[in-house]
Parts: sequence; structure tokens; C-alpha cells
Amino acid sequence: MRIILAGLLGAIAMFVWTSIAHMATPLATVGFSRIPHEAAVLAAMQDGVGAKSGLYVFPWVDPKDPKMMEKSAALMKTNPSGLLLYHPPGASADMLPLVSAEFAKELVQALIAAFLLSFVAIAPYWCRVGYVTAIGLFAALGTDTSYLIWYGFPLDYTLANIAINLIGAFFAGLVIALWLGRKPA
Repeated sequence: MRIILAGLLGAIAMFVWTSIAHMATPLATVGFSRIPHEAAVLAAMQDGVGAKSGLYVFPWVDPKDPKMMEKSAALMKTNPSGLLLYHPPGASADMLPLVSAEFAKELVQALIAAFLLSFVAIAPYWCRVGYVTAIGLFAALGTDTSYLIWYGFPLDYTLANIAINLIGAFFAGLVIALWLGRKPA
């Protein structure tokens, strides 16, 4: 029960930080740019993609094609390339499901961190905080840097997201380490 409560409290701390990071700091928008001639591009996307939400990669080469890598390299020499996350008009703008899913994700992360911390014998408080923070850094590096390496996400976007996740893990660690450092009643 102590681990679950530590995870819940850590998730709340992480959620408060990520909310602040996204609403009150510029970190959430680092690396984003406006599309030049946005109206024309949006009209072309709506005309070309239509009503099918998805993550699109271009130029497209069938992954089952045995010469996929060669074809992709040839196409990228003469065509633009990238990823496009697309939602057609009318996509939900309701924030409650998104915020709820974000909290649920952070709860799972904090529960994992609390569970892992419960197995190690680290006495000093700040070392326990560092342990949870390191778990967060491990996760952030595993995801965010892969997006930089494989998909060409901007470096400043990558660093900002790593910072958001690392600071979130630090705040979760402050609470988790404090709670799990207490003696059971």
C-alpha cells in the first residue's frame, strides 16, 4: 500500500509540474514552427488525406518491399521527407480525455519508479530522489532521442522534452523518496 500511495503522490507531483511546463513556460512549444502558406497546405492535406486521421511518413515505400531502403534513399534525394500527424476537421478538442490520459500515464510511471525504489537499499533521501530522477532520464532518453535520431525531430524540441520529463521525474522523486523513506506504521 505504501508503494501505491508513493506512486500516486509522485504522479500528482509530476502532473503538477508537467501542467506548469505546458501552460506557463515556453518549453511546450520549443521546436515547433508555423507552416508557411498554411491555408494552402491545409487545403491540400484535407484534399489529399481527407477524413483519415493518422501518422503519415513521406515519401512512402512499402516496408514489405525487399528494396525498401534503396528506394527510400533514392526518393529522399529528390523529394521532401518527413512525418505528418494528421487529424481531419472536426477532431475532438475536448481536453478532459487528454488530461486524464496524461495523468494515467504519469501514474503508471510513478508507480513503476516507486516499485523499483522499494527494492533498493538507498538510505540518503537525495540519493533516493536521484534514483527516481535517473529512471525518468532513462525513459526520456529512450524515446525523445530516438525521435531525434530516426525522424529528424529538432534538437531544441528534443532537449525541451527531455527537460520536461527529467524535471517531472525529479518532482516525483522528491515525493516518492520522502514517502518510501518513512517507517511503516
